[in-house]
Parts: sequence; structure tokens; C-alpha cells
Amino acid sequence: MADLERTATGTAPATTTMTSDIEAIPTLFGRLADDVMTLLDTKLSLLKVELKEDAAIYGRAAGGIGAGAIIAGVGLALTLVAVAFFVSMLFSFDTPAANYAMGFLITGVLFVAIGGILVYVMKNRLTARNPVPNRSVDEFRKDKQWLKNETQG
Repeated sequence: MADLERTATGTAPATTTMTSDIEAIPTLFGRLADDVMTLLDTKLSLLKVELKEDAAIYGRAAGGIGAGAIIAGVGLALTLVAVAFFVSMLFSFDTPAANYAMGFLITGVLFVAIGGILVYVMKNRLTARNPVPNRSVDEFRKDKQWLKNETQG
């Protein structure tokens, strides 16, 4: 009779609904964990792609710089010898060795200054480049905000 009263008053269906809700909570947490793992996996994949793109750009640039530096170094050495001999002809010291020494010294100092300026400019260009993968960072910020809103709401 007590069971009939509970059914008539509506407490038994509420107990059944409450029991099914309690049984569904672990399933919901499982789905939530799967969705979070899928989201993190997607974000990490995006980060990997961005880092690979940046590494490829830096790798190609470094290879080109290296090859260019070797070729330019050989050409520069030959040119510097010619310039130094030309500058040495402008002096009239007692010995030809003094003329050559002064020509090579002036040429060397000039090119050290030019090389220093070039290194300084290229260093500033590289430091101006932001190596942070901005797209991934933005996505992580959006996800953090979304999770914060979901847990508060």
C-alpha cells in the first residue's frame, strides 16, 4: 500500500528519474573528458604545424645565408686583396712592404666596420621576428575563456 501511495504522490517516478540522472553523470564526465582530450589534441596539432612552418622558414634562411656567406667570403677576400694593393700604391713610404701594410690595414679596418654594421642590422631584424606561434596561443586563450565560462555558467 505504501508503494501505491508513493506512486500516486509522484515520489517514485522522481526517484527513478534521480537514479537515471545519477547513472548518466559518469557517462557525461566520460564524454567531457573525451571532448577535452580531442580539443587538446587538435590544439597541439596546430602548435606542431606552426612550429614546423617556422623551423622550415628558419632552416631555408640559414642555408641560404650560409651558402651566400661562403661565396661572398671568397669574393670579398679577392676584392680586398685588390683594394689593399691599390691603396698601397697611394703611399710613398721608403719600402714597398710599408706601403702594402698600410694598404691592407686601411682596407681591413674599413671592411670590419662595414661587417659590424651588417651584423648589427641582421641581428635586429631577427630579434624583431616574434617566434611565438600566435595562432596557437590565441586558440589556447579562447579555450581557457570558454572553459572558464562553462564552469561558471
